[in-house]
Amino acid sequence: MTMPSSAYSREQIDQFLHHIQLPEEYHHAPPSYNLLKALHTHMLAAVPYENLAIHYNPLHAVELNPQHLFQKIVLNKRGRGGYCMENAILYNHILVGLGFDSYTVGVRTRLRDGGIPKGDFPGWVHIVSIVELDGAKYHVDIAFGGDCATIPMPLTDGLVHQNIGAQQIRLVRDWIPTQLKRTEESKLWIYEYRNGADKEWNPFYCFTLTEFMPNDWEVVNVFASTSPKSWQTKTVITIKFLRRPREDGGGGEEIYGKRMLVNDVIKQNLGGRTEVIHECKTDEERVAALEKYFDLRLIEEERSAIKGWNTALP
Repeated sequence: MTMPSSAYSREQIDQFLHHIQLPEEYHHAPPSYNLLKALHTHMLAAVPYENLAIHYNPLHAVELNPQHLFQKIVLNKRGRGGYCMENAILYNHILVGLGFDSYTVGVRTRLRDGGIPKGDFPGWVHIVSIVELDGAKYHVDIAFGGDCATIPMPLTDGLVHQNIGAQQIRLVRDWIPTQLKRTEESKLWIYEYRNGADKEWNPFYCFTLTEFMPNDWEVVNVFASTSPKSWQTKTVITIKFLRRPREDGGGGEEIYGKRMLVNDVIKQNLGGRTEVIHECKTDEERVAALEKYFDLRLIEEERSAIKGWNTALP
């Protein structure tokens, strides 16, 4: 039986590396944590998290075919990204093509209430990669919107990492409240955050290490992108992370802030407080704001597709 391989050729991988502006020194480097971290930083900054395929699309549908994703995100050169499954499936194929031992797993994500995750963990609605490297396993999430981990995180129970600004993140192994079978083996990995060292930890999502394959993602994608129960079908969102040279003198670059469009409001966080920087009154203004603040350009067919849709502005 042959092992699965990347959907992308070496030529396509090189095109992607140039697209995310990865330094040339990494282009033919063997798999390492430094390469994984550099890829993570540059992917986050170059490829926005956005669900515009649901709203600004005549089909109002998300296509997960890897070649379609490559055309949309890399070759079209209009600043497009995708929502979690689009970005993560493309990225996992890139990792595999670069020689990483990487696969995708399903994630249960808690819904936000007033921006804060609350309540039970619902079904599978998100995706992360698990990378095995030098005898260790890493959680790699480049598609969780504004609360995405800005580094690959080792699967180490309770290890705290600094995220953007004062936010800290960690992975812990535990059960979730709705689990009936509670054994050491049935514990899940839980991604938690707190917005300051003096704050309480709050869980965002949980996952197992069971591989999800393309047909599994097709099932998840149908719910996430078409169900009226999915927040994605009721919210227009675009998030772009901001990159700069590391300020600690360690070399390389880091994520230091983010810019976010949620429906009609654009916010920015440069490591401190989140501030509103623009409010859109019409669809035409929102399309213009996507280009101004996110370098994201929609063609006429896409711009007109939102007319009459539930997320259209006046």
